[in-house]
Amino acid sequence: MTDQPTEAITAADRYLRGAIGMGLTWAVGWSVIVPLLDVFEWVSEGGGAPQILLAIPLGAIFGFFNGGVFSVLLAVAGRRRRFDEMSIPRFAVLGALVPLLMLVTIAVLLGGIEYLYTPDALGTATVLALTGASFAAATLALARRAEDRELLDAGAEVADIRLTKEEKRELLGR
Repeated sequence: MTDQPTEAITAADRYLRGAIGMGLTWAVGWSVIVPLLDVFEWVSEGGGAPQILLAIPLGAIFGFFNGGVFSVLLAVAGRRRRFDEMSIPRFAVLGALVPLLMLVTIAVLLGGIEYLYTPDALGTATVLALTGASFAAATLALARRAEDRELLDAGAEVADIRLTKEEKRELLGR
C-alpha cells in the first residue's frame, strides 16, 4: 500500500457536484409544482381527470434538467463572485430564462414550434418563468444563509484567539 494521497477534488468535480445538487433540488420543487398546475388546469378548464402520478416524475425530470442548466449558466455568469455579491433580480432573470429555453427546446425537438405562438404557450411560458425566477431567488437566499452560517462558525473559532497587548495597542493606534 502506498502513502499517496487520494485524488484531489478538482474545480470540474465541484461544478459537477453543484450541478447535480442543484438539479436534484429543483427536481423536488418542480415535482410538486407540475402536479399542482395539472390540478389547476383540470379545475379551471374542466376536462379529463388530472394525471398526477404522471405529472410528478415529469416535473422531477424537467426540474432536474432546469436545475442543471441553471447551475451551468450560473457558473459561467457568476464566476469569481461570492453569493453576497450577486443580485437577486439578476439571479431571478437567469432562473426565468432557463425554463423558457427548455420550453423552446422541447417545442423544436417535437416539431411543434407553432405551439409557441398560441395563447396556451403564453400562459405556460408565464408560469414557467415565474416559477424559475422564484426557484432561483430562493436558491440564492439559501446559499447566502449557508455562507453566513459558515462565516459565523469560522468567527466563533477566531473569537477564541486572543490578541496580545502589543497587538491591541497597534490596533487601537496607541
